Amino acid sequence: MDAVQQANSGHPGTPMALAPVAYVLYRRHLKHAPHAPEWADRDRFVLSCGHASMLLYGALHLSGYDLPLEEIKRFRQWGSKTPGHPERGHTVGVETTTGPLGQGIGNGVGMAIAERMLREQYGAELCDHRTWVLCSDGDLMEGVASEAASLAGHLKLDRLTVIWDDNKITIDGRTDLCFSEDVGARFAAYGWHVLHVRDGNDLDDIDTALTQAAAHADAPTLIVLRTIIGDPAPTKRDSSKAHGEPLGADEITRTKALLDWPTEPFHVAPEAYAEMAPLAERGRELVQAWEGRMAASPKAAAYRAQLAGTLPDDWASHLPDLSDESVASRQASQKALAALAPVIPGLAGGSADLGGSNGTNITFGDVFSATSTGPRFHWGIREHGMAATLNGMACHGGVRPYGATFLVFADYCKPSIRLAGLMGLPVIYIFTHDSIGVGEDGPTHQPIEHLAMLRGIPNLVTLRPADAAETVAAWRTAIGRSTGPTALILTRQKLPALVRRADMSADTARGGYILHEPATAPVAIILSTGSEVNVAMAAAATLEAEGTPTRVVSMPSWELFAAQDPAWKERVLPRAITARVSIEAGLTFGWSRWVGDRGRSLGLDHFGASAPGERLFQEFGFTPAHVVAAVRSILTASTS
Repeated sequence: MDAVQQANSGHPGTPMALAPVAYVLYRRHLKHAPHAPEWADRDRFVLSCGHASMLLYGALHLSGYDLPLEEIKRFRQWGSKTPGHPERGHTVGVETTTGPLGQGIGNGVGMAIAERMLREQYGAELCDHRTWVLCSDGDLMEGVASEAASLAGHLKLDRLTVIWDDNKITIDGRTDLCFSEDVGARFAAYGWHVLHVRDGNDLDDIDTALTQAAAHADAPTLIVLRTIIGDPAPTKRDSSKAHGEPLGADEITRTKALLDWPTEPFHVAPEAYAEMAPLAERGRELVQAWEGRMAASPKAAAYRAQLAGTLPDDWASHLPDLSDESVASRQASQKALAALAPVIPGLAGGSADLGGSNGTNITFGDVFSATSTGPRFHWGIREHGMAATLNGMACHGGVRPYGATFLVFADYCKPSIRLAGLMGLPVIYIFTHDSIGVGEDGPTHQPIEHLAMLRGIPNLVTLRPADAAETVAAWRTAIGRSTGPTALILTRQKLPALVRRADMSADTARGGYILHEPATAPVAIILSTGSEVNVAMAAAATLEAEGTPTRVVSMPSWELFAAQDPAWKERVLPRAITARVSIEAGLTFGWSRWVGDRGRSLGLDHFGASAPGERLFQEFGFTPAHVVAAVRSILTASTS
């Protein structure tokens, strides 16, 4: 109450109502070590309803994590460790960044998957923990929660427990305005074990439910916890007034009087600290015992390396040489993935029901299921659930997750991709069927604005390779990247093998490079990505034949190129050459950054159409002749 009031913003009601379950969980059930918050064998706790962040900060502070009371007092303030919503990597003890509702459910599913994979690989003596998720009504209204919960039930993730705060209140009023289904029955239909706690203040019933959840096998557990938001605030409890605004000084005073609590702001009773104090010693004992088992295990070194994401020294040598192959980049990607799967520890993933089309149907390992812990996944037609689950797997550690679908369905994944970027998670997305080259399926399945959308997400590297060799190099970049997600944008249609010098992998990693240089000093530059690079090459040949020396720049990744030193950028795109044309089968939005004020961008600033892909490229102007005309017009204008 005091922190929200002092910040004059926040959500006081849910932390108040959930304080009893947080106490029982952190004090009696959660396996954790406040002195070692990154301990590998800790239970994972996810506060999916991230707006209730003060609940988590309070639990961490009282449990002995390095989150002093002064940080609680600085709730939601510049530079504090207590931001408005929990942020992984910013506040000690926060496992994942939450706030957009429903994401935490998917994250929890991914963490439970990762735990099961590692337990099977390294044994329960090294990996033996659970995942607990606390969620709200709003979480369970979001579709991503349904997708993830359906998958968790199918996979029988019995180390996953979700506690639903059933307070029947949203910002606009009571949940019966828009939410009336039997959630317990819904989860039972998903294959979950469902328990009910009728009173969110009954510590014994909460304790019993958590115990039963931990003991239940063959299914994840949903605990329906009936609470009263803002309890016991005298006038605002059980109302939306307790949800997303401070209670007010008078209401806080009256609430503290009901609790026989001192009116002094931020008062913490010594008894509260004393009650939680044993957690420190218990945590040390748990870590010490685990370190002892690690010391005795022949698998310990490999386990530590996998948890750290350490790559084998020679992993890149396993990548295939596809420099002479004219194949669709999705097919080249499949060959690269098949080569990497046996080599990269923890590499695990699959497609959202498009494995054959996405090129993820490799043969290494078993399919992950209720009875198998193999590295190949069938996510089902659950793109959003897939993306949220990938984030959870990456948050857990020890697993390098990837997921695949058509590029047009990146829309479904976008909220989770954004959070992967925010958290710096090394998730890999394989997005195929990347343009109007999709062809006959028509504009519903032809991505137009998606590259611009992905390029707009901070810390996401988007790579659209031009041929098979660049695709292999793109995989090399993706695997080698540990500080954020990477999206591989791949074609449905076959691409010719481009003529280039032998060693261009390092150039691809720079995001943009000179693919073709004319015999004499260039007067124009054509920039392109993906399938349109071969159009650029043909246009350059025509221009050179008529006496216009033209450079071709392949720019598979704007983000990587932008990060290069000025000398490299000047070498590739010298300021003196202002006659520049870009060609890409998507929005022209953003290309002005590279072509400059005098340049011109050829793209698609409208939806596509249903027809064979080759016809669409002709009709929409993705032809050498169109590029040649654009270059000529710029050069003519510059001399007139």
